Amino acid sequence: MRYLYLHGLASGPSSSKGRYFAQLLQDLGQELSCPDLNWPEFQTMTLTSQLQRVQQELGQDPGPVTLLGSSLGGLVAVLTAIQDSRIVRLCLMAPALGFLASWSEQLGPVILTQWQQTGYLPLYHYAYQRQMELGYAIIPDSAQYNEEKLTRPLPILIFHGRRDAVVSFAVSSQFAKTRPWVQLELLESDHQLTDVLAYLGSTFVQWLDSSPV
Repeated sequence: MRYLYLHGLASGPSSSKGRYFAQLLQDLGQELSCPDLNWPEFQTMTLTSQLQRVQQELGQDPGPVTLLGSSLGGLVAVLTAIQDSRIVRLCLMAPALGFLASWSEQLGPVILTQWQQTGYLPLYHYAYQRQMELGYAIIPDSAQYNEEKLTRPLPILIFHGRRDAVVSFAVSSQFAKTRPWVQLELLESDHQLTDVLAYLGSTFVQWLDSSPV
């Protein structure tokens, strides 16, 4: 079994959750790969480029593969599972399901128009610890993807904070509603979930034991 951790937007492979799960799996005798999804660079990154980076990481390995994904990385994990039958389990943390609709609503028409006209949106990048610009291409590119196409039954564990102000927990609830194989854990936490890491870890280990593949 291979394990990959997919980080979120404006984050990187050395994120706190990535490091936590890497140590957790190491204690279990497993290795967690954390590819850099800021590829080929953050400014030109799209969902398509991130999916390509995951495939690059997987290479010709026959699998099976368990994907862990945080925020936008959670969405990329779901989209990868749609395309790649080697993916047999998903652990998602505040997954950015409904990304295009959610971002469009949060930014509003004025900022979206400005972003389209200028070509770039300034964002603070936590991995690089500085302000950077994200290209507008991620918006039209994301329109071609739909996480609802993941209909094959595979073990899915979702953690989502009820106080998440970035991605509403309602999207995870809706996703789980029509998929009885999803284990949804709604927690009194925010988008980062860093204050409940111990619970995430213990529940993840129990889930691994209960969903052998």
